[in-house]
Parts: sequence; structure tokens; C-alpha cells
Amino acid sequence: MNKLFDNTETAFSLKSDSELERAYFLFKMIKSEPLVKMGTAVTKFALKSRLPVEGLIRSTVFDHFCGGVTEKDCMPTIDKMYSKNVHSVLDYSVEGKEEEAQFDYALEKTLEIINFVKEKDAIPFAVFKPTGFGRFALYQKKSENIPFTLEETEEWNRVKNRFEKVAKAASEKDIPVLIDAEESWMQTAADDLIEDLMQKYNKEKAIIFNTLQAYRHDRLAYLKSLHERAKQKGFKIGMKLVRGAYMEKERERAAELNYQDPICKDKATTDTNFNNTLQYMFENLNDIAIFSGTHNEDSSYLFMDLIKKSNYKQSDNRLWFGQLYGMSDNISYNLAKENFNVAKYLPFGPVKDVMPYLIRRAEENTSVAGQTNRELNLISAEKKRRKL
Repeated sequence: MNKLFDNTETAFSLKSDSELERAYFLFKMIKSEPLVKMGTAVTKFALKSRLPVEGLIRSTVFDHFCGGVTEKDCMPTIDKMYSKNVHSVLDYSVEGKEEEAQFDYALEKTLEIINFVKEKDAIPFAVFKPTGFGRFALYQKKSENIPFTLEETEEWNRVKNRFEKVAKAASEKDIPVLIDAEESWMQTAADDLIEDLMQKYNKEKAIIFNTLQAYRHDRLAYLKSLHERAKQKGFKIGMKLVRGAYMEKERERAAELNYQDPICKDKATTDTNFNNTLQYMFENLNDIAIFSGTHNEDSSYLFMDLIKKSNYKQSDNRLWFGQLYGMSDNISYNLAKENFNVAKYLPFGPVKDVMPYLIRRAEENTSVAGQTNRELNLISAEKKRRKL
């Protein structure tokens, strides 16, 4: 079983030779930190100066990591993936907005997606980021228990109302919604908001999902305390489990402000924390639905083994594997072939507005060298296999 993810024929069955070559080129570029830094600076400058680079971005990094500009743009990709039993999570990946009109627009997009996917088996979840619905500084202030001004109280009520509208629509349409996690110094406010929604809408099953970042050493303790409250108050927990995407920023801020670093001391500790949390969730599956979002093969094998050794069906709707579009196809497609529940996060949005997401993706891959090398090795193996 532990060779399953080495099957490149299954992993890249949807990729043409030219798409495989493009993927190899992109990961080769991403492997070089100086190239990523230079490319990021040049891209930001070109977009700010309104230079005609969107076509180039679209045909390279955008098309590899994103599904399209609109939901409908994404449908050919969604249908192709679903032909291999891989589901999609449509993710409106516009980041860094700070104005009310933009938060309202993100809300409308999320509600549109819930309506769009209600009849589509290929798209089992909706998703949004807390800072898509409100200012980062507002979440931070709430997390730090700093009193709001009257204007901020009104603003926070609008944020809560956006969350409520999505949760209500998700419940009515029976579409679970995944809510992403962000930086630790704003996360408490998001956690509290999401817990209130779980208590209201997760009475029978998990509709509202929060996200746990396993690189934070306090998250398993948080989950256990949430579980106790859920049992007392009679609601189910939906939880997406990830390693985390803001490590360098977290460490820098902790050092700068002289507080305890919230991140595990090293990767091995993070891996252990992830696996221990996954096992805790699985042991309490009657109370906790799991979306295991990881590109880590060992954690994926662990989850597979837990399911296979249990009495649960692989198709149980409380058990999901998830990866990002454009990455770890060896995990996604091989799991799907074995009839596990698998979903790819499929980002979409206007090219220039999705660039912060793409830049974060490139920087993340650069900082996790093993991930990029693994992608390159798999692509190389598939290229050789095709030649033979």
C-alpha cells in the first residue's frame, strides 16, 4: 500500500505532454528562492503599472494553480477531475481587500457558489476566508479583547451578518462550508464566530467547518476543549485539518513582539501534532467530521489505514482528503482511484486579484523544499514512463 502514491500514470492521467512540461518548468522555477523573489517583484510591478502581462500569467502559473476567472470558466476542469472521481472545492481566491463593498462582493460570490453547486455532485463544499468578510485589524482587535468603538461595533455586526447569511444558505441547501484559518493573532475571533454557527447549524451533522493549523502547538488542546463544549451543547464539529501557511510571518511577529512562538519547534513536531490530531478526530467521528487537507504522504497513508481498519465505509461523507489544485496529484488521483472521498481546492477569480494567492503559493512551495522536489521527481518519472 505504501507505494500507492508513486503511481504517476494515474497521478497525471489528465495532463497532456505539454501540460506536464509546463508543470516541470514551473516547479523548477519555484524551487529557486531568488527566482521566486525576483518574479514576485517583477509581477507586482507589471500589474501595478498596468503592463500587458495578464496573458502570460494566465498561460503559465495561473492556469496551473487556478481553475479560471469565473465559476463557469472552472467547469471544464471540474468535469475532467470528476471523471476520475476527484471532487472540486470552488475557492474565490481574492485576498487582501479592506473595503466594505469588497466584503459584500465576496459574500455575494460565496452565496452564488452555494447556489451554483447545490445540484452538482462534483462540488461537495463551499469555502471562504474570514478576512474575505471583514478587516484583518477588526478580527485582531476582537481577538485581543480590545473594546470596539461604536463604528467598529457596527462593522463587526456586519461581519457576523455575512457569516450568518452564508451559514443559513449552506444549511438550507445542505452544502457544507469550509472556513479557512489565518494568522494566530486574529484567529480567536474567527474561532468564536464559527463555534456559534456550529452550535446553531450543526445539530444533526457538520455543515459549518472550521480549520485547525497543526503547526500551532495549541490546536489539539483547542479541539479537545471545543469537543467538550460540543458534547455539552449538543452540536457536531466540522473540522478541516491543515499544517498551516503563515509560518514565517508567525515566527517573525513572535520574535519582534517578544511573545511565545505559537509554531511547533520543527517540522517533525508539526507532523506528529497533525497525525495525533487526525487520530483524535477519527476516534471521535460520531462527533467530528474530517476534511484532511494535506500534501504529506505519510499523513495521507495514516488516514487511509485508519479508514481501512475501521468499520466505516471509504465513501462515508464525514471522511474527506483534500489537496490544492496543481499540487500533489499523486495523492489525489491515486486515492480517488481507490474510492476514497477526495476534493481539490480550485481557486478562481480575476488574474490580478488572485496574484496574492499565487505569490503565497509560490513562496510556500519554495520554503518547503521537499514538496517541490517531490513534484519534480514525480513529473520526471512520468515523462520517462511516457517515453518508454
